[in-house]
Amino acid sequence: MAVYKRKYRSGKTVWCFTIDAPGSTRENRRQIMESGFPTKGAAENAEAERRITEQKRYQLENAGLPDVPLPKTLAELLKDFFSEYAERKLARKTIERYREQVAYLHPDLLAMRIPLITPLHLSKEWTRLLESGGHYRRSKAPRALSAKTVRNVAGVVSSAFARAIRWGLVTSNPVAQSEAPVPRRHSGIALTPSQQKLLIEAATGCWCLPAFLELSAATGARRGELLALRWSDIQDGAVLIARSLSQTRAGLAFKDTKNRRTRTIVLPDSAVVALNAHRAAQDAFREQYGSAYKADVDLIFAESDGTPLKPDSISASVSALFKRLKMPSRRAPACTCCGTRTDRTCWHLAWNFPRSRNGWVTVRFW
Repeated sequence: MAVYKRKYRSGKTVWCFTIDAPGSTRENRRQIMESGFPTKGAAENAEAERRITEQKRYQLENAGLPDVPLPKTLAELLKDFFSEYAERKLARKTIERYREQVAYLHPDLLAMRIPLITPLHLSKEWTRLLESGGHYRRSKAPRALSAKTVRNVAGVVSSAFARAIRWGLVTSNPVAQSEAPVPRRHSGIALTPSQQKLLIEAATGCWCLPAFLELSAATGARRGELLALRWSDIQDGAVLIARSLSQTRAGLAFKDTKNRRTRTIVLPDSAVVALNAHRAAQDAFREQYGSAYKADVDLIFAESDGTPLKPDSISASVSALFKRLKMPSRRAPACTCCGTRTDRTCWHLAWNFPRSRNGWVTVRFW
């Protein structure tokens, strides 16, 4: 049984399960995940019950019969929101974050019947979350949540009510009329070319980090997009960005880009030189590992044995690099790879390059 333990960033430990939906195949796999169970036994019982429910639903769908049960409470609505919409339409990482966010909701609110939930109920819940919605990991004492976190929780609930309107369960979305907190906007300041050069030259830790930062600065691509690049994506001094690498608790998986579009970016000479040196170093690893090297995935940025790198590990290395160089965190949002992406966007705008090169539909600065 696919039951496992999960520990949220807030420190809360719960039991979860992940199963393959009936009718799933290796080529078209759909997984169902539920979390929030206090014990392993509760998760196992819920998994067995969910398997039976999904099998019955699958049989009814194949027989052309309607699915009968409808959600009555907010908890049931969120459950159907994940099973009927999120797991079919959204990325695994997005679903994982959504589940973490709804775990903050109070049980009393979750038990309320959907039509009885008013904007006032939700406004009081946002206030509660702001004041004591989380807890400290060691002492478990209540602590305040940030306005951004509470806003994200409200966003998930709003999406669930939007689905309920489409499903004919309610006629309005109470989240829209509630008073959700507005997070403070932070101004991002791009690194200067000299700072960017210092960052690349001082890169240590992961063997391919210098080349990764060089290509990040040259393309403005997202972290996962760079880690999913193959050598076959490099053609005539240009790179084709067509997929991304996602990391969840279930593992690593390749997926479409965020806007499901491919884009081609011409590389500067400095990036081409860095890639040539990087490939020479990678070829040495290929010879060292021999047949054990994962040559079939053909990744540009990979572990020494050719297996995919974990995106979170790359972000941790970049964060440590910023701290070691004592660069202000405000110059790279959250001290992650997003900083070099922001830098490249600023340079593109300065030289009137199309903003689509970064995969952004719109670009705004405050």
